[in-house]
Amino acid sequence: MTEVGINACRNRSGGAKAHLIGILKNADPLAHGISKVHVWSFKDLLDTLPTAPWLIKHNPPELERSLIHQIWWEYHSLPKEARRTDCDVLFNTDAGTVCGFRPSVVMSQDMLSYEKREMRRFGISLARLRLIILRFIQSRSMKRADGVIFLTNYASNTVQKTTGKIHHFAVIPHGVGEAFKQTTSCGVWSKEQGAEIRCLYVSNALPYKHQWNVIRAIGHLRERGQNVSLLLAGGGTGRTQRLLEAEMERVDPHGEFVEQIGFVEHDCIPKLLTAADLFVFASSCENMPNTLVEAMAGGFPIASSNRGPMPEVLDDGGVYFDPENPKSISTAIERIITSEELRISIAARAKELSEKYSWTKCASETWKYLLATIAEYNR
Repeated sequence: MTEVGINACRNRSGGAKAHLIGILKNADPLAHGISKVHVWSFKDLLDTLPTAPWLIKHNPPELERSLIHQIWWEYHSLPKEARRTDCDVLFNTDAGTVCGFRPSVVMSQDMLSYEKREMRRFGISLARLRLIILRFIQSRSMKRADGVIFLTNYASNTVQKTTGKIHHFAVIPHGVGEAFKQTTSCGVWSKEQGAEIRCLYVSNALPYKHQWNVIRAIGHLRERGQNVSLLLAGGGTGRTQRLLEAEMERVDPHGEFVEQIGFVEHDCIPKLLTAADLFVFASSCENMPNTLVEAMAGGFPIASSNRGPMPEVLDDGGVYFDPENPKSISTAIERIITSEELRISIAARAKELSEKYSWTKCASETWKYLLATIAEYNR
């Protein structure tokens, strides 16, 4: 029987946490010939993981301390711990790992450092320098690994333009939780003439998320007589947040139809979705757009950015726009508002497409790929 180690010391974001929980809760490793799964992470995340006889949780004290302590532990101690526990492979859930254990698999979850156009949005700054360093570390990690997991074909193709050809990799998308598969209007709006259409955009304020352009687009629609409102879920700081707030003040000075709320816990997002009529996704840089898939699972009519992996994921299940062009955004939203036939069609298609994104499928394919990597390494 095989023993698998999972290095989850960097799983700090909502998507990274959801991935780990998803693969551990939704497929039985024992069915794949895996007798034990060892997970190294911080206590708050370990406490959310299932309890199972095959799952062994490790919480080194360094993972509760500063980033420097975490990196040193990962570099110096993790290889020893993985060997001590007889791991046959180590799955690093972040490509920025500095652990030298082999055989290893790394998962690429970040896209920003591989998109030069997007990096330029950060100007000459520490944030941009951090991205450059991150690209170097991640590329080195992926080239040295015995296997790489990408989340989309777009991510695979884009990253390998920098790293060179990676010979052993798999594309395994994340899944979507059952809570997001609630029944919605599916584009059927039984509203009185002129009733408010509630748009929702879930994302933190970052330079490549273009919330200010969505706000301006909503302003254009209001000027054309469309009774639309916008809820922005996700906070922000710095220049991007100031840009967002300035556009809110210009377009909606009295706060009548544009609202921003702060950070929203992942398990609270389904409630936000059920209160919305239309989902907007205006990012120009994604590895895998998880919030987009969650809206698809709910059967929402979606207006989406035409950049990155969005056309791969949403396919013909939405109306696309240029995220840097407010008029393009407003035109896409207006098409959805004014055509019930289109609205119902894309909502149904999006829900159908979302069925591909299953945590059970993701977990099963992940276990299989880890075993295949061991076999390839031992050939």
